[in-house]
Order: sequence, then C-alpha cells, then structure tokens
Amino acid sequence: MDGYGDDATDAHDGTHAHDAALADADPRTAAILEAERERQRSSLQLIASENHASRSVLRAQGSVFTNKYAEGVPGDRYYGGCEHADEIERLAIDRARKLFDAEHVNVQPHSGSQANAAAMLAVLEPGDTILSADLRNAGHLSHGHQANLAGQVYDVERYGLDPETGLLEYDTLRERAEDVDPDLIVSGFSAYPRTVDWERIQAIAEDVGAFHLADIAHITGLVAAGVHPSPVGVADLVTASTHKTVRAGRGGIVVCGEDLADAVDRAVMPGIQGGPAMHNVTGKAVGFGEALEPAFEAYAERVIANARALAGGLADRGCRLSTGGTDTHLVLVDLRETHDRDLLGKAAERALEDCGIVLNANAVPGDPRPPKDPSGIRAGVPALTTRGFDEGAMDAVAECIVRMLEDPEDEAVRREVTECVDELCAAHPLYE
Repeated sequence: MDGYGDDATDAHDGTHAHDAALADADPRTAAILEAERERQRSSLQLIASENHASRSVLRAQGSVFTNKYAEGVPGDRYYGGCEHADEIERLAIDRARKLFDAEHVNVQPHSGSQANAAAMLAVLEPGDTILSADLRNAGHLSHGHQANLAGQVYDVERYGLDPETGLLEYDTLRERAEDVDPDLIVSGFSAYPRTVDWERIQAIAEDVGAFHLADIAHITGLVAAGVHPSPVGVADLVTASTHKTVRAGRGGIVVCGEDLADAVDRAVMPGIQGGPAMHNVTGKAVGFGEALEPAFEAYAERVIANARALAGGLADRGCRLSTGGTDTHLVLVDLRETHDRDLLGKAAERALEDCGIVLNANAVPGDPRPPKDPSGIRAGVPALTTRGFDEGAMDAVAECIVRMLEDPEDEAVRREVTECVDELCAAHPLYE
C-alpha cells in the first residue's frame, strides 16, 4: 500500500509544497484539483478501467519531462537535448520487456486506443478487413466502431458473445473468420469477465491467414503478474493500457516480436502521433518498476479474489451476472431481471453515484438497448484493491449496491448506504 494510504506521508515528496505553490499561482485550478482528490478519497471508485497511481507515478507524470520534445526513438531523435529522454525511455522499455517477457515494446502511445491504431497501421492497408467484437459484445470503440478512425479506414466485420451465457464461443468465432476471411482478428475485451484462450484465437487467425491483435488494456496488470494467461509470444501483436490494472503512467504500449518491431515503431511515429509525452513515459517507467516488485503479484491476486467476492456477493443477493461470475477484475451485471425493471444502466449508475458508488452503465451480450443507455452495469475492483479492500469489504460493497438497486427512491436506504460508503472510505484512506 506504500504511496496510497496512511502508511505513506506526503511530507517526503514535496506534494504539500507543490499544492501550496499552485494555490498561490492559480487558486481556481488548485481548488478543482483538491475537489477531485476529495471525490476520490470519499467515494468508491468501481470504474473497471480506473485505478489509483502511487505518489511516485504522480510525481513522475508531473515532472520536468513535460517540457521535452523527443520525436523519434532513443538514439535517433529529431531534436537535440534528448540524452535524458533516451535514458528514461530505454528504462521504460527495458522494464516493460522484463514485465511481459517481450521481444519488443514501444512505450510511446498516448493511450490504449492509440496503441490499437498503431498496431493496425503496422500490418494493414486501408480497406483491409478486421474481425472484432462490437460494443454490445464487450468490444471497444478502437476495435472498429463506425465513429472511430478504425471503422472509417478498414472494412469491419463482427463476431459476438453468446447472448444467453455471455461467453465467447470459439467455434462460432472460427466459423465467422472462415466466412469473412479477415486480414486481422482482434481479441481482448472491455467488459468480458472470463479468461481468454489466446492460443485458440491465434490458431484461428493462422488458419485463415490473418494477423492476431490481442488488446489486454483492461487486464494488463493481471497478465504482467501472471494471474491471467499472457498473449505475449502467442498473438502477433499485443496492445495494453498502462494506467488501469498495472497502475503505471497514463498511456499505452504495443508489444510484438522483432519481425514487426520496425513496422510498429514507424506506425507509432510518424504514423499516428508526433513526439511522445515524455512525462507519461516517465510515469510508465516508474509504474513498470513497481509492477516488477513481488508485492505487485500479491496485489493482482487480491484483485481477482476481490472481484470474485464482489461477484459472489451480488449473485447471492439476486443479481444476474453475465457469464455467471468472473475470472478477472470486473463483474458485468444484467439489470433486466432486477426488482425495478426501469432501473437499467444509466439510471442505476446515477442512483449509485448519488451514494458515492462510482461505476458505469454497460451493454450486456445481446443487449437490445442503445450503448448510451444499456441494460447493465460494469464494476471493477482494481482501485478499491489498491486502497486495501479485502473480500469482506467487497461483500459490504455488494450489499450497498444491491440495497440501492432494490430501493433507489427510499431516502432511508440512501442515507444508510451513504453512511456505509463513508465508513468504508474512512477505513481505507487514500493519499492521506
């Protein structure tokens, strides 16, 4: 828990001094920052794609590397004065390669979506065919949604999850791939709570002559810690977000073999972006270093245990879970069978947030409702696990969620749930 709660103070790292200086220079911005810090401290962050970075990562991302342009790659930059930028980027690369047992890692993408765009650009031509899951089937915008660049540049075909079980049916995926004959198959999901068989998908891709891109944005930290199977060395390309379950600097990475290294590097720059955000690369280096420590594996194991505790607590209290449970950091709840059939995705999200429980509305497999107001909610436990929540605390969170879903208009229930949230936050302090 070092760097997050009571057992680490701000005094040694100058945070108070920085806050005071900002308050003098720009009191309005300082007030907004303090309000956001208090929001995170005083509510339960269950957004599955969020986490709490350590003070060290926060400091790295607010460092003097904010000032430096470093277009190119270490040792081959467009600008001068990059000797220290080279050093920190090489450190981030070396740590990422060790963390994922990878041949090549590009640490420059500004986000997971940028990483996906670069991976696609590295192996595809405009008009090539992508086979991927859509938003109603746990996919992501950057996997080929029509509003995203990928959906406008490439021909996108879709595969889905079983609408009854919520599970990925590999035989159905194979049939779809044989029918579509794609140039790229995208695996990896934003709301799929089960283990993915990367080898099986890679075999399908090879059989139809396609590249395989595994997007592990959500489970980056679980893969790094070895608590979820890794697609590195299996899939042709792997993309990851670095600020979710791995708790590093905000951004993305692309992982590949040496055979695709040059293509990936050119796709990142100049293909999709210019100079890397060196302060974020620095935050990645720090976070990767933290993830290489033995304590991180224990953290990842607690994430899985806590997610299963949350899933069990919700199911025991009558919630219907997509796939029936979880193997990862998140649970997906289908609200169409709740006590109040009008309390679906967005309404449930708002009711819970009013009591300090922050999660998001999410589509469920076979969802007939629009993505902006879907039938389910998605809850993830990485941030609460960072705060020190255990399985007992997660059961208390499940109790709070279900009580609100059952009686969203009952003021007494709202008060009781809010008090429970306050007690849980006080027992697990953040950035104190």
